[in-house]
Amino acid sequence: MDDIFTQVPFTSDEFAANPERRCPCVLLLDVSGSMGGKPIQELNRGLIQFKDELMADSMAVKRVEIAIVTFGPVEVQTEFQTPDCFIPPTLVSQADTPMGAAIEKAIAMTRERKDIYIKNRNEYYRPWIFLITDGAPTDNWQNAAEQVHEGEANRAFQFFAVGVEGADFEILKQISTREPLKLSDLRFRELFTWLTKSLSEVSKSQMGEKISLENPVAPGGWASVG
Repeated sequence: MDDIFTQVPFTSDEFAANPERRCPCVLLLDVSGSMGGKPIQELNRGLIQFKDELMADSMAVKRVEIAIVTFGPVEVQTEFQTPDCFIPPTLVSQADTPMGAAIEKAIAMTRERKDIYIKNRNEYYRPWIFLITDGAPTDNWQNAAEQVHEGEANRAFQFFAVGVEGADFEILKQISTREPLKLSDLRFRELFTWLTKSLSEVSKSQMGEKISLENPVAPGGWASVG
């Protein structure tokens, strides 16, 4: 995997206490009504594990930044913050699936966060946007898809899509430039273990270094091709 690393001189201000380069990741989480019951319970358990596993990696604690946007309706649950400050929210299933608006919000957040890095002359890796959904968009998603494709082409971020049982993979394939993955048997905790390892590998990489991530669709993996 080819990772983008942006290098700028470091100054002070918000990043004075922690001058490490940043590896930002937005989790885009579907909390629509269909996620109620066991799916959202497992998702909440996965978020707790995600924090615990990131905290076990001293470099990830300094470099990875997590933000969470839920949709149904679109809400920013947590702004970008390092794992030591991140408190996993307890998510509750709600209404519809405004996926398009949520994706646009996540893209805007990554753009704004990069502006802050640049203003503070802090180094950063290409942001990740990681979508998890079990349904189909209930709003206009075409504009969001265009923004995803444009952002990937410009190497502004990397977009990943994971569908839980019931997700509309035909639409996800039109939104994402990468093949959407299907979560096997609500294995959220294994998904988050993979995400922790992946972000940790990225955060430790050097400029121009290619990162080979564990294949989640390998035999015994947490996903299959959607």
